[in-house]
Amino acid sequence: MSTITELGNLALAGTKKGKISISNVTEPYGKDTADIVSIGISLNGQDIQWKSHIPYENLEDVIAILQNALDAKK
Repeated sequence: MSTITELGNLALAGTKKGKISISNVTEPYGKDTADIVSIGISLNGQDIQWKSHIPYENLEDVIAILQNALDAKK
């Protein structure tokens, strides 16, 4: 059974009520499946419109790509 633990949330830039929620999900795809990081986007601050599941094994590479994207916009 999956367990969702919120790790943090922040305001979604460019919206009045939107937020980004980051959570850990245990056994996301059934018994004995590896934990993932879930990133949810809510435009109204409550209902998740978009969600991404990232395996922890991919997290460093995703962070590096996001950092490259940020550096390119500076």
